[in-house]
Amino acid sequence: VQLQAFGGGLVQAGGSLRLSCAATGRTFGSVGVAWFRQAPGKDRDFAAAISSSGGLTYYADSMKGRFIISRDNAKNTVYLQMNNLKPEDTAVYYCAPQRYYSGWPPLETDFGSWGQGTLVTVSS
Repeated sequence: VQLQAFGGGLVQAGGSLRLSCAATGRTFGSVGVAWFRQAPGKDRDFAAAISSSGGLTYYADSMKGRFIISRDNAKNTVYLQMNNLKPEDTAVYYCAPQRYYSGWPPLETDFGSWGQGTLVTVSS
């Protein structure tokens, strides 16, 4: 399965934005998906993950309570709703399919096959 993130843009601090991760491939509904982000000059960090059915979710501590991951398997799409955005949320956001299954919550290394990310810029 191939994933493509889009929906980024410029938003003021305190605002909201919803990212989408569109999938191609017949096996989308059978794989977990995670969002990662990479701020300028920094390593790529895990943000959130969702199981194949959507019944399980997992968040990095800094995203808990502000970000919501969801999916619509009928539309082959995973979403990341980002609320109360902060300037430190500025980053390129990527989505990736789960390639290995170590249990839940998943390991960051369970995900890969990076596609093109989408830039989110939060102004202060």
